[in-house]
Amino acid sequence: MKLKLPPVLVFVIFSILMYVLSIVLPFGDFDFFGRQFLAFFLVGSGAIVGLVSLIQFYVVKTSVDPRTPSKVSSMVTKGLYKYSRNPMYLALLMVLLAWGLWLGNAFNTLLAAGFVGYMNRFQIIPEEEELAATYGKEFRHYCTQVRRWF
Repeated sequence: MKLKLPPVLVFVIFSILMYVLSIVLPFGDFDFFGRQFLAFFLVGSGAIVGLVSLIQFYVVKTSVDPRTPSKVSSMVTKGLYKYSRNPMYLALLMVLLAWGLWLGNAFNTLLAAGFVGYMNRFQIIPEEEELAATYGKEFRHYCTQVRRWF
């Protein structure tokens, strides 16, 4: 597989980059009524989505290690996975967006978009290639029914 970094490490790197950007960039600051509430809402929602996603993997006793999709013992297509093929990554994105809101710099949305691009290219696409090789038509049909992120 092409992936070199664990997704949680990628999340941490992008979080640090967002923090550095908010300090270094002399413009792009913003504030609006409810910004902190929205940040807390996104963190809470992201935590719930991430936890439920993990629980769904544990219930069917399949691997949650995204670096080794070959160890997956079954496809999870129910619950949150009926709406998103990658709710764990969606949860990380929600927390990154909350972090960007908390930091209050509009340019952090570009870094959040960079996170999505990185995850698509270096994590999700290689993962989906392996899953398609393992589950064939069943996985390809699932991909036509469920969006990648949301």
